[in-house]
Parts: sequence; structure tokens; C-alpha cells
Amino acid sequence: MNYLQYPNPIFARENITLLDGQWNIDIISEDNERVNCVIQVPFCPESALSGVRYTKRIETCTYNRQFTLEQDRLDGKRIMLHFGAVDYNAQVYINDRLVDCHTGGYTPFSMDITDYVRIGNNNLFVRVHDYTRNNQAHGKQTHRDYSFGCFYTRTTGIWQSVWLEYVPQNHIHSFRFFPDPKRSSVDVELRTTGSGTYKVEVFFEGQIVGCSLGTVDYRTQTTIALTQKHLWQVGNGALYDVKITYDQDEVYTYFGLRSVGFKGYDFLLNGKPVFQKLVLDQGFYPDGLYTAPSIEAMEKDIRLGLELGFNGARLHEKVFDPRFLYLCDRMGYMVWGEFPSWGVDYFDLSHFGQFVTEWEEELARDFNHPSIVAWCPLNEVWGDWDTEKRYRDVRFVEGIYDFTKLYDPTRPCVDTSGGHHGKKTDIYDFHCYCTADFLAQRLKEIEQEGKMDIPFLYCAYDDLRYKKGTPVMVSEFGGFSLGIKPKCENKSIDEGAGAVLDTEAWGYGDGEENGTDFANRYAELVQVISSSPMISGFCYTQLYDIEQEANGFYTYDRKDKLTEEEKSIIRRANDAISR
Repeated sequence: MNYLQYPNPIFARENITLLDGQWNIDIISEDNERVNCVIQVPFCPESALSGVRYTKRIETCTYNRQFTLEQDRLDGKRIMLHFGAVDYNAQVYINDRLVDCHTGGYTPFSMDITDYVRIGNNNLFVRVHDYTRNNQAHGKQTHRDYSFGCFYTRTTGIWQSVWLEYVPQNHIHSFRFFPDPKRSSVDVELRTTGSGTYKVEVFFEGQIVGCSLGTVDYRTQTTIALTQKHLWQVGNGALYDVKITYDQDEVYTYFGLRSVGFKGYDFLLNGKPVFQKLVLDQGFYPDGLYTAPSIEAMEKDIRLGLELGFNGARLHEKVFDPRFLYLCDRMGYMVWGEFPSWGVDYFDLSHFGQFVTEWEEELARDFNHPSIVAWCPLNEVWGDWDTEKRYRDVRFVEGIYDFTKLYDPTRPCVDTSGGHHGKKTDIYDFHCYCTADFLAQRLKEIEQEGKMDIPFLYCAYDDLRYKKGTPVMVSEFGGFSLGIKPKCENKSIDEGAGAVLDTEAWGYGDGEENGTDFANRYAELVQVISSSPMISGFCYTQLYDIEQEANGFYTYDRKDKLTEEEKSIIRRANDAISR
């Protein structure tokens, strides 16, 4: 099964029509400038690959295209329209009739358009409103008129695939897999739109290794014993293929036989300790911004991490393309599933419902990916970026954690990476952009005194403290740049319609002037972190530069900064970690 030909590989039906390609777009900027042109979907108008490259603030844009339906597509079928992601508020019209709306810039949504279409030509119209200065999740997209600090060029509108799907009246709604490596089995939770008979067939490398059949009335659960046991492991993403048949509907999917969790301070994969050696990956591309230019570009980012001895990535402040996650699944690359929480107001519960709605859509889409070993709904909940006079409501943090664990009790959850932590978290992680000596002193205090006096880890008035025995991770560190820090000249935005940078290229702390010093400094930090028995893993900032943030191992266009000898120092430091 070639899963990569489908926009969502883990829920694939063969009967689809991809609507990517040329659309008409009408852009209205905040200062009422209007641009009407052709855009290449699914690339956002700010990107070079869209063919538009319009980087002024877009308040509203409308998309329009035609599609054709033939009689055999309509006979006895329901026509589903799917959007991978549209940032931020979307209204969808078919033949001038409003079908549905969706709020949230990172998660998928679908709608049944059967009653709105006709045989022959149909018109699809999408109106999008995006205002990053509102109380909305926007991740690392800049909320100013330019890129600055660790905020980068915005993404507006459609930025993942759009497709039609033709399904029977009675069809598969969803499914979840609960693999059990100890029993060599998988529990399947199946939901349908009605009553009927189902069949779940499990294959490994073309051979059938398990099967279950029976009847379902909207929902059922079944356990399938596997005649062959192949564990999903780091560097070896052994995947079981699955075909689910329900009446006239067929869905192709897969799962990995693996379990994750903690025992004491150790992270366990399939019951055995594995040290998480992660690198920060923010999913930005010079020519596509949020959207990768190709499958090969997605795979390259994983291989760049593997080449340096990392066994996974923290997918930071973005919901990644499902095809990227499939590649992680296939290549045995551990990742954190994270939500782009920056932009949300944590001071009260007014946005809690919307946040949970978007977060649940991510959990639902990505639950079955074996590469996801932890959830991270929030990042650095420190209060407002512009004032220190307001603080988040701790119930926001703890409510999101509780919701996550109710939805998925099988994975660890970091309530808010880097702080302020609430009283509920499976991992106390912290961010520390400091020297090796300073970090060593911090870790010594944690080990000997059980203290976690890391800046921003707790909100002072919450009176919360580290619970001894809870696993600890250094989920951001390093971040130093290599070489002289030049003025950033990012052509993808400088040659746009007005976006400029107000800063020079930068990294955290002092940079290094040569690659050997850079690599040795990394090795020293890693040795300090991995020598602490309380630390279960780390995440280094970051894999590649992004616009003015020049602290990656590679440049923004994924070219080498280090020689092969210097990269070998990085690899040896990672490979030397024995647990």
C-alpha cells in the first residue's frame, strides 16, 4: 500500500479526488489593499510556492475553483469534502450555498456535501478570516507586521490538501488501535454510521497475521491476536497493514506494535528504557513556510536528525502534515505531538472550550501514529508576552492535561513544556539555555535536594513544587549559533510585498565562531544532561535555522553548516548515551 499518495495516510480510501492545484484567490489586506490572482493550493499566499508571495497582513481571503462530478460518483454515495488545515476561520460554500464553518488553523475538518452538489460542474468557494492578534492559537507565526525574535512569517488560509471522498451511505466513521506488545495483540475500537457487518484484517509484509469479523451497531470493540510479533522500535518502524471492511466501505490503515510509558525516571519503549535524544523541529520551509514542498523534503528532515544521532524530534508549535507523521512511523522516529498554543490567552477560561475543540481534533487525527510517544498541548505558559501584570488561570493548564489523559491514557502528557507547570504532569520538563557548568549545578540540586528551582517552571502564587520521583526532561537547551551573526537576508520574505525583519540573525547566548567549538560545546552539554540519572531525555534547539533564528545544525534551506568531521562529534556524543 502506497500510503503517501493519500493526504491522510492513516485513514486512506482509494475513492478520492484531490483538489490541490490552481485556485483563484481574492486577498484583502488589513489596510484594504486588494489582490486577485491564481494560487497554487495547498501553499499559503505568503509563500513563494503559492505563486503569490503576498506577505502583508491578510485579514480576509476567498478561494474559488470548479470541480466536476459524474453520475457514477453520485449513485448511492455520500460526497465528503475534506480540508487538511485552513488558518483560521473558514466558511465553505458549494454552488453559492453555505455548507459549514470551521474555526482553528491547524486541524482537519470534513463535511458532507451530497445535498449541495450536482452532476457536472460545481463551484467551491471558501472564505477565510485570520487575525493573529486575536485570542487564537497561531504558534510561531508573527503577530506583528514583520518577523522578529522567534516569530516567523505568517501562514494564512489553506495550507494542507483539499480532497473529495466518495463513501457509501453506511460507512466507517473512525477507529482506534490499542496495541499490546506483551500479549502480541491489538484491541480495535471501531465506530460506524450505522449497523452492519465488519471485517478487520491485519497483515505484515503482505501476509495475513490476524483477523476479526462480526457485527457492529455504531460502535464495537474487538481483540485481534497476532500470529507474528514485530515490535515498533527506534530506527525500525515495523508497521502492520490493516484493511477494515464495513458493508460496502473499505479503509486502509496501519499500526505499530509498541507501548510507551515511564518506570521511575526512565522512559520505556516496549518495557525497555530508551533515552529520548530529540531535536526541535518547527516544520518551516523557506519556499513553502508551513507546507513542505515535497514528500522528499519531509523525509529529508527526518534523515537529517537521524544523521546526527537523534532518535526523534519534538514537533514544535505546529500540527504537522499527516504524511510527515507516516514517515516518522515508517522510519522509527519518536516524536512529541504538540499543539501551537502560542497566541492563546491563559488568563481566564474564556478560550478554554475553543482550545479543547482544536486540541481534540489533533488527538483524534493522530492517535494511531506509533511514532508519537508523548503529548504536549501547551508550551511556556508564562503569562502575556507584553505585560507581567497578568497570569494564566492554573485551571486552564490542569484542565487541558485532564482532557488529554481522558482521551488518551496510553501516552505520557507534558502539561506545559518549560513551565509554568500545574500540579498535574507526567513529565517535569524544563528549558535551559545556559552553560554546561550552570546546567550541571541545576541538575545536582535536583538530584541531591529534590528541588526544581528553574526559572519560569512554576507560577509563584500557585505554591506548587516538583514532586520527587517524577521523570525529568530538558526539553529545550543549546540554541547557540555558529559563526558571525550576519544580517538576515531571507529572500522568501524580503522580496515579498512588504514583510521585513527588525533583527539580525541570532542564537541563544554566545555563539561559536567555528564548527569544532560548536560541536564540542554540544557534546559537553549532552554529557552533563545524560549523566544525571533523573533525566529521561532531552531536546536540542534546533535542527535548522528559521529566518532570523540562526541556531540550527543546518541552514534554513537544509544545507550543512558543519563538516563531516564536526558532525561526527555530534553523533558520537549522542551515540555515547547508553540508556
